[in-house]
Amino acid sequence: MNKLLLAIVVIPIIFACQKEVKVITFKEDVDFNKAGSFFDINNDSAFYYFSKVTTQSKDSLLIGKAYSYMAVIQNNTGDYFGSIESALAALKFLDPISKEEKDFVASNYNELVLNSIRLNNYVDALKYCDEALNYLEDSQVRVIVLNNMGLAFREQKAYSKAIKIYDEILSKKSLSKKEYARTLTNSSFAKWLQNSAYDASNDLLTALHIRETENDLWGQNSSYAHLADYYSQKKPDSALFYARNMFAIAEMINSPDDKIEALQKLIKLSPADSTKHYFETYQQLSDSVHSAQNAAKNQFALIRYETEKHKADNLKLQQDITNKKYQIIKQRIILISVLCLVITAAVVGILWYKKRKQRIELEAQNRIKESRLKTSKKVHDVVANGLYRVMAEIENQKHIDREGILDRLENMYEKLRDISYEAENVDVKLQNFNEKIADLLTSFASETTKVLTAGNEPELWYTADDRIKHEIEHVLQELMVNMRKHSRATHVVLRFEQEDNCIHIHYTDNGVGMKKGIRYNNGLTNTGNRIKAIDGQIIFDTNIERGLKIHISFPI
Repeated sequence: MNKLLLAIVVIPIIFACQKEVKVITFKEDVDFNKAGSFFDINNDSAFYYFSKVTTQSKDSLLIGKAYSYMAVIQNNTGDYFGSIESALAALKFLDPISKEEKDFVASNYNELVLNSIRLNNYVDALKYCDEALNYLEDSQVRVIVLNNMGLAFREQKAYSKAIKIYDEILSKKSLSKKEYARTLTNSSFAKWLQNSAYDASNDLLTALHIRETENDLWGQNSSYAHLADYYSQKKPDSALFYARNMFAIAEMINSPDDKIEALQKLIKLSPADSTKHYFETYQQLSDSVHSAQNAAKNQFALIRYETEKHKADNLKLQQDITNKKYQIIKQRIILISVLCLVITAAVVGILWYKKRKQRIELEAQNRIKESRLKTSKKVHDVVANGLYRVMAEIENQKHIDREGILDRLENMYEKLRDISYEAENVDVKLQNFNEKIADLLTSFASETTKVLTAGNEPELWYTADDRIKHEIEHVLQELMVNMRKHSRATHVVLRFEQEDNCIHIHYTDNGVGMKKGIRYNNGLTNTGNRIKAIDGQIIFDTNIERGLKIHISFPI
């Protein structure tokens, strides 16, 4: 006669008289909502989706609730061991301290009570009753658990303890009519079992009348069962009457277990000519129920196996995906490392090439200077001194030897021509002007000062004449010298651009800047003069809070 009640919010509690089902839905989980829609309609489907929730959801509360409903489904189909397993699993995911989860904790303990009673394990049933009561605050639900505790004591034949609990329940003023009828039935029946001389008929009939008035079919089924047992020795005809009523109600509520119990009573109480019919019906129904229970157990086991296998497959798939991602990341790291090495090597190569180029050009310039000095010395020694001697002779001699002087001059001419041929042939590749400017600017870069340029392309200087290039080179050199001496800048940026027939140079640094009204030194004065010489202009922006901006423009 076990039934289901969702007594607190969504708590599925099975108790001894009435079955009411309600499943709350959760927006965040599709499988849980599907399971709820199938609950008590197609419990195989409901069990399947609840099982999916337990293997796929990451919400511990949702998993605990799913296990709770699975325990109810298994209990209803006679899979009591499976129901115990699910209820215990639910408790692992529920937090007994949480106010919201306390009710589900109590529900699962009560489910363990009912399964233990079904398996005649009354010691565990009483232990689980105590646990359930620890988490219950609602008085109506406490009555349900207390009735189950009384049932466990009664089945242990501890009638005094059972009666004490029933009397405690009956003393409550807030007891509903259904609960009052249930407890009155249980109490009077326990007193009769304790003392066969006790007259329980009035209480049993009063409870039946209340249940009929309340249209409580599950309660009526319980009353008919108790009355049939009570009258089985005193009034067999009355007992047979109540047993028939019990069978009729059991068919109405479609409770196979209660129909089997009613048939057992009918076989015992009916005349001999009716016994055979009831026995055949009992055998068919009993076999059908056992087959259905076994099928349900196997079905639930298969569903659990499939969902667990699906979970294992998913975990393996996730592991494979993770391994593949790891391999991809590893390959990317290797590729990036190789690229970084290549880029680093390229940068180092470029820097080495520039340094080498600068060194070669410097060496070439030094060789040119040395060659010029050597040539100058020879010119001084050969030509200048020779000319001085000729001049001295002309000045000091009265008679000039024209032929001799001409020979000497021709000799000096030959020597001078030889000197010009002796000039070292220095193989120096002249730089493009943009490279010359780039080398000039980058030469002022250091570990603490970065110099960046933009727009300094060869095409920019194609139409500029040598005079402009000469002046601009010295102007930029003066600016960089001043930057190095005074600005304490860490970043210097020079941007070159051509607009129409003018070249614009934008200089910016993040140094200390230039105060308004400052007097220009010789270097800056010369810079201004050089810009004027090429019809250009230079503007110093001193309105910014930090740093210096200079705009240079000149026509080409």
